[in-house]
Order: sequence, then C-alpha cells, then structure tokens
Amino acid sequence: MSKQVKISGRQFMVLTTLFTIGSAILIIPSGMAFLAKQDAWIAAFVGVGSGFFLVWIYNTIATLYPGMTLVEIIEALLGKWLGKTISLLFIVTLFLSGPASALYDVGNFLTTQIMPETPAQSVNILFAVIIVMGARLGIETFARSAELLFPLFILLYISLVILIAPEIKLENVEPVLEAGIGPIWPAALSFISVLFLPHIVLLMIFPAVNRIDNARKAFFNGSMFGGLMMVLIVALSILVLGPDLTAKSIFPSYSLAQKINIGNFLQRIEAIMAIMWFISLYFRATIYIYAIVLAIAQVFKLEDYRPLVSPLGMILVVMSVVIYPNVPYQQTWDGTVWLSYTLSIGLLLPLLLLCIHVIRKLWSKKRTEFKG
Repeated sequence: MSKQVKISGRQFMVLTTLFTIGSAILIIPSGMAFLAKQDAWIAAFVGVGSGFFLVWIYNTIATLYPGMTLVEIIEALLGKWLGKTISLLFIVTLFLSGPASALYDVGNFLTTQIMPETPAQSVNILFAVIIVMGARLGIETFARSAELLFPLFILLYISLVILIAPEIKLENVEPVLEAGIGPIWPAALSFISVLFLPHIVLLMIFPAVNRIDNARKAFFNGSMFGGLMMVLIVALSILVLGPDLTAKSIFPSYSLAQKINIGNFLQRIEAIMAIMWFISLYFRATIYIYAIVLAIAQVFKLEDYRPLVSPLGMILVVMSVVIYPNVPYQQTWDGTVWLSYTLSIGLLLPLLLLCIHVIRKLWSKKRTEFKG
C-alpha cells in the first residue's frame, strides 16, 4: 500500500460501521429468529460481546506489525512461499464469500421486493459498475464518500426506529428464555459470522489510517457502533413482526419498514428506507473488492492494483448470478458452509498468526540468551 494513501480515524470508523452493517441489516434478523425465536435480541447482545474479543485480536495483530497489511503480515510470519499460498487461499475464499454474496443480495432484494419485472443480471451489472468505480478511485475517495453519505444513513436509520416505535408489541418477546440458553449460542454465532468475523478484511486498509492509535480506536468504535445498531434492528423485528413472521421473512427489516403507518398518512415509505440498505451494501462490497485487488497486487508484487479492478468486476457479476441457484440453497449455505469459511479466515487464521508471532519471539529470545 502506498505510504501516500492516508485516511483519517473518523473515516475509518465510518467505513467500519458501514462494513459491519452491510447486508446484515437485510438478512440477519431472519436467521436469528429462526434459531432463537423471541430471544434473538439476547443472542445479538451476546454476539456484540464476542465481537469485543475478535476486534481485540485484529487490533493486536495490526499493532504488532504497524504499516503492514494482512497479506504482508502473513508473508512476514509464514515465509515467502507458504505465506503467498495462504494469502491466495484467503483471497479466493474472500471473493466467494464476500462481494459475490453481497451483490447477489442486492439483485435478489431489488428484483423480489421493489422491481420484480427487472432481470437480476441488469441490477447486478449496474451495481457492480459503481463498485468498480469506487475501488479504482482508491480508498481515500470512497472513504470521503462514506463520510458524506453517513449522515444520510444515520438519519434514515433514526427515522426507521422512531416511525416504527408505535407498532412495538412487548408481548412478542415473551416468554423470555422459554427454551433456555441453548438456542442463544447458535444464533449468536450466526450474528458474529456475518458482522464481526469478516472484519479481518479491514486489516488490508488498517495501515492507511494516518495514526495507529486512531486506527485502533476507530476500528473498535465502528465495530461496536455497527453491532449495537444491528442489535436494535433485530429487537425491533421481533417486537413488531413477532418471531414467527421474522423467521419466515427473507428481508425482515424491509417488512419492518412496510409496517410504518403514522395516522394513515405517512406510510409506504419503505422504498425511501431502502436507500439506507444500498449505502451499507455498497461500501461493504467496495471494501471487499478493494481489499482483494490490493491483496493480489501485493502477493504478485505489482506496482498498481487498478488494472485488476475491471476484470475482477466482470467476474464478480458472473459469480453473483451463479453463486446461489436459489434462496433455499443460499439459506443452507449460510447455515453450514458459510460458518466454516468465516471461522477459518476470521478466527483460526488470526489466532494462528498470533501463535506464530509468540513462538518466534520466544525462539529469538532463547537464541539471544544462548549466544550471550
């Protein structure tokens, strides 16, 4: 990463918040309600608590190797050839489970909820074009864009919460812990797998922050802010729609917006609320693509990542169409294979890197004592 590329801690916090929310705002309440029923909001809180641990791991790795991206850290710890091999596996896994999935969610959402007569391929192509534009312009440009759009995102989010509040029914969360704490854990794991485990991708842009102490604080604050916003969305889905309807709905938060009705006058504004989801989905997908092309450039020692963006964008459009043949396949994938993917790259990989760092430090200390 060029040393001239710098963003502020505030911009990194905004990017982290939007990346955390991403496509989760559309899909996560459904899966959690299916697993934990009316206790899904408790599982969401447990997930945020676990997110503290994951963000601490990522911050620790970034602090131990300041100025280095994740790919550079992997190569420094594992050596040239093994490090490049692991990095390539990381890139492939990231591409399949990240931007392709996010772009599929965009097309599926628009063509099933808002524009049913529009082919999903055309929607995916249009959205991919602006993703490619953002990645080509670089992190400084799309970080400024995120900073400009973030107030609109927050305004729409607050409006959704306030306008839907009259529809809340407290009996929807009763009885609390009816099935015990057993269902809480798989629901919390589902929450973590979508919101926090993919945060390892942000280590690719961590060195771009102008000061490392700002980066650490922004990483933590953005993750927790996005996580708590999602806890509220899960809670509102349960309180307004009820656990059964939330579990059966493909996009519960969109169904939530459809329930807004103030005096039989202010209603049917879910299309306006959809702007909020497009913003978070766009920045999540753009960060994924930027991190992937930067990682490829660093693995193969390329001077510039930009020539890689357009070809990857074309592959992305194709993958977004074929990655999930249908919704049941997507739900099966998300409930089984997705967890393995995210746990391997989001938890096992950073723990492995930390263990190797500790072993190398101890070995170096022993050698120094022996020579002394």
